[in-house]
Parts: sequence; structure tokens; C-alpha cells
Amino acid sequence: MQTTFTLEQLADPATERSNEILRACVHCGFCTATCPTYQVLGDELDSPRGRIYLIKDMLESGRPADANTVKHIDRCLSCLACMTTCPSGVHYMHLVDHARAHIERTYKRPFMDRVLRFALAKILPYPTRFRLALLGAKIGRPFAFLMPDARLKAMLNMVPAQIPPVSRNDDAQSFAPHGTRKMRVALMTGCAQRALNTDINDATIRLLRRLGCEVVVAEDAGCCGALTHHMGRETESHAFAAANIKAWMREARGAGLDAIVINTSGCGTTVKDYGHMFRNDTLAEDAATISGLAMDISELLQKLDLSAAKAPEDLNVAYHAACSLQHGQKVKTAPKDLLRAAGFTVLEPADSHLCCGSAGTYNLMQPEISGKLKARKIRTLEALRPDVIAAGNIGCMMQIGSGTGHPVVHTVELLDWATGGPKPPAMSRAPQEMPVPILR
Repeated sequence: MQTTFTLEQLADPATERSNEILRACVHCGFCTATCPTYQVLGDELDSPRGRIYLIKDMLESGRPADANTVKHIDRCLSCLACMTTCPSGVHYMHLVDHARAHIERTYKRPFMDRVLRFALAKILPYPTRFRLALLGAKIGRPFAFLMPDARLKAMLNMVPAQIPPVSRNDDAQSFAPHGTRKMRVALMTGCAQRALNTDINDATIRLLRRLGCEVVVAEDAGCCGALTHHMGRETESHAFAAANIKAWMREARGAGLDAIVINTSGCGTTVKDYGHMFRNDTLAEDAATISGLAMDISELLQKLDLSAAKAPEDLNVAYHAACSLQHGQKVKTAPKDLLRAAGFTVLEPADSHLCCGSAGTYNLMQPEISGKLKARKIRTLEALRPDVIAAGNIGCMMQIGSGTGHPVVHTVELLDWATGGPKPPAMSRAPQEMPVPILR
């Protein structure tokens, strides 16, 4: 694609990077075949190719974002299926991130949009605030039908049937390995996950200790910054990221780290991109080091000895591949290989490359499109007649769990169970304790 940025515009590192990405695009349209929003809406402007044209025009002209451009960029899930499909290697993620930051700086959204986005940015990344918000929303959920805005209904309907108590395992501390220490790893405990499902971090810690890892929860580490980053709120997202970089580098320079393990794939995609985010910052070297240490839990487990893992029950596991894992991090086979090696029967749904519609805050801000994607994903999963559904991302787990009666667990919970840990709590809950399907 030919571009016409001026030398002055290209002096900006973000624009220079976007120019590189735009020039790599050859308009082939392969991306439209795997774009979930194009599949649902059938609008060229709701495909990666269409959005690329909109972004190019907006950035080249140097003009503030307009309502039409914002509408179509907001509808992008950032699932990154287009990057998996693209034969030219167009790095759409960096391009759309730049576009969102430009929109945030130059476009004044309608009042309700500003209020909702501000609330999400100031609540979701903070576990205590989020937990309090969930408690309040649980009280208000029966009155969701009175809400005039579909997004408010979606926020109320997101509340799980049970809000777990705080897990002290998420506090800053170090967990000694069982037996000889093989690795020292930092666990990213996250933000929203700590309020929505404490079973995941608990299972991760138990499993890694059992496999010979010292597990460190670093002081001052918290939200990865993904939630605000995808809203274009760069100052906030970079502040979260910088805090993590500094916290983990203290550990790396201290007793050392062999890996930073992440069990929420949406966070993993962002942490692995810290090197790019801070490439022109004083933290550039440290950020690149942290990105290099970051691993999804499934990647780390492949480096450890799980030969003793044995499935306690003969179970059919429907595996949902989170977009941030299969497209964002290119981790496609590790979770399935680990489950199969442990003795579980792994089933894959049709169109496994398509998004479930969660995508960070997308299911809250774009509930109609998200709902259609969720319904399609659940149909394909339930068609497998599984005993349990497994995924590697809390957002996907909440999205799918809100619309199915099948238990939804994290991959690591099944592997923890197969190596001597407890049965995943979600598999032991009575049907009435399962999440209530969202009514649309």
C-alpha cells in the first residue's frame, strides 16, 4: 500500500511504525475470511482491510478522528485473527493500537460513552474496586431490564453467580517448591481475574510448586495495562506496564527469574509487547527483558516434567482457543498437547479460530455484536457434548460460562487436578450455582 506521510509526520515513532505496517498491506482481502465482525456484519469497513483504509486516511491527513471512523474501529475485537491469516505479515495490532490512541486524543465521545469508558478504566484494573463494583452490580442485576442502555445491561449481566472470597495467594510473597528447585518464576496474578475467579491462580501456584518451581508474586506488580491500552488510554496503560517492569526487574536482578508466567492470555499478549511499547523509553532495555521472560503457563509447563500427570476421570474436554493465545501469542498446540498427555480427551469446535466475543471490555461496550459471537461459539462447543469446557483466558471463561450450563475451567485447573490437586471447583458446583445465561 502506498502512503504519503510527510517527513514531519514520520518523525513521530508511532506514525513511523504505522507507515511500515500500512506499506506491508497488499489489499489481498485474506483477512476478511477470518474477521469475526465482518462475518457478523458483512460491512467492508468492519473488516481489517476496511479499517486499515480508515486508519490510513485518518493518520495521513493528520485530522481528528470522525464519528464514522471511531464506530468501525470500536467494533474491532483486536482478536488478531487477521494477523494469523495475513500472507504479508501486516502487524495489525500495532496499527489499531496507534489508531485508538489517536482517537482518544482527538475525538470527543458522546457523554455516556465517556462515562462508561472512564468507569471501566477506573474499576476493572483494580481488584478491590472491581470486587466492590461486582457486589453492587449483583444487587442491581434483577433490575437490569430497566436499564435504558444495552451496555449497562451487559455490565449487570456480567456479574457471576458467586463472587469468590479474596485469595491470600495473590498477595506479594514467595512459594517454595516441593523438592529440589528447578526454576524460579514470577506469577502475574492480574487484576480482574483476582476478583472474578481465584481458583486459577491458586491452581497455578499448586501445580508449579509440585513441578519444582519457586513461585514469586512480586511486590507492586498488578494490572498488565491491556484493558486501558485497548481503550487508547496510553498514559494509564503505560503506567501499569512500567510498574510491572520495575517490580519484575527487581526480582530478576535479585534472586533471578527464569520466567514470568501468565495464565491470562490477554495479559500475556500485552506483556510480550512491552518491548515495543517502551522501545523509545528509558525503560526500553528492561521492557525488552521482561517481554523475553514472559510465557503463557502452557509454554512454561512444556518445559517441565508432567509425565506423572494422569486424568482422575475419563473426561471429554472441549478446548476453546482464546484469540490472544492462538493469534496474539501464536501458542496453538501447547494447551491441547498437555491435556492429551495427561489423559483427557480433547475436542475442538468448528471455526475454532473465531472469537467468542469477550475481547477485554468488548462484551460490555459492544454487547449486540458480542452476543452474536458468543451464541455461535457456545453452539459449536456444546455440539461436541463435552463434560467440561477448558480455556486459557478469564475473559473467555466468563463470556462462555455466562451462556452455557457446562462447567468452564482453566486449562491449568485440569492439569493441577491430574497431578494431585483438587477437582476444579466449577466442576463440583450444582447447576443452580452455575452462571445465569445472559438474556438479550
